[in-house]
Amino acid sequence: MKQLHNDDLESLHHWLCEATARGPVAVITGKNGDMDTVGSAIALSSIHPNFMACGVHLGRVARRLVESHHAPFRLLKSGREQWPSSISALVIVDAAAADQTGLDLPNVPKCILDHHATDDWKLQEGDFSLKWDVRSTTEMVARYMLNHANKQMTGPVCEFLLAGLVTDTGRFRHANAGSFEIAASLLENGGIDYQSFIESMEDERPSPSDQGAMLRGLQRTELTEAGPWRVLRSTAGTLEGRVASLLSGIGADAVVVTRHRHGETRLTVRASRSSVLAGLHLGSIMEGLSESLGGKGGGHDGAAGWSGQADPVAAESAFIDAVARIERGK
Repeated sequence: MKQLHNDDLESLHHWLCEATARGPVAVITGKNGDMDTVGSAIALSSIHPNFMACGVHLGRVARRLVESHHAPFRLLKSGREQWPSSISALVIVDAAAADQTGLDLPNVPKCILDHHATDDWKLQEGDFSLKWDVRSTTEMVARYMLNHANKQMTGPVCEFLLAGLVTDTGRFRHANAGSFEIAASLLENGGIDYQSFIESMEDERPSPSDQGAMLRGLQRTELTEAGPWRVLRSTAGTLEGRVASLLSGIGADAVVVTRHRHGETRLTVRASRSSVLAGLHLGSIMEGLSESLGGKGGGHDGAAGWSGQADPVAAESAFIDAVARIERGK
């Protein structure tokens, strides 16, 4: 497996070198702007002056880290993109499909770096795709940089990569041996004190409005038996991801939080590691929902999402039904 990864990284390095030699390369994030996609883009962009990290959104944690390090990141407006005529290529990080960027992408060679189970990219000649079964895209970028751009592994770059790894593994609840290996390398290369780093990520207190939204989400929670699984259900008008993460600590097998806003329904789902090992794969379930209900769905085994135009009750029921059909392993 290690040799396969090394071969992949050599191919990636060759593609990136050719792209930067031709001109500017946009390193594009997923439209959710989470720490994994933003950390991957900013770290990769530190390698060469022709790289520029950009995207339509910065999540709260990502924005704080970008501002604290004054990291270069260009915010783009969806539908108003003005790509430079000299742009030579795109690198899209942590997005399983073009519409997950929120941008109208130019017709230039593209490189996809992603770790999701789903994949809706349409590749053309000259494109390159690297997908690994790892816990975060930052792990892929970190392995590439450790092999091919070690001098750029500065303290801030290692912090961006570590933050993506920490958040995408749910503070290592969904980590594996490879995740810990990369985390140790980032701590060592970046000279990072882990306890101080985690405290800095948690410094921001939720606003009274945010606290109220999360409390209302908790108050609406109900427990449902879905075949052999116990599922916590709730609704939220905002911060559905944080509500789902809070509910995950209660001990149910899975959590689903439904949001319906501006005619769009979104399901945010989480599962415990023990449930994943017993047979639940939320990314696959959400991909199945996109086939039956339309919309877009996918993600990881323990954390995933779906969004579309379906009725929120129908969407939640479809998820519960899909979970109930899965046999529970030992």
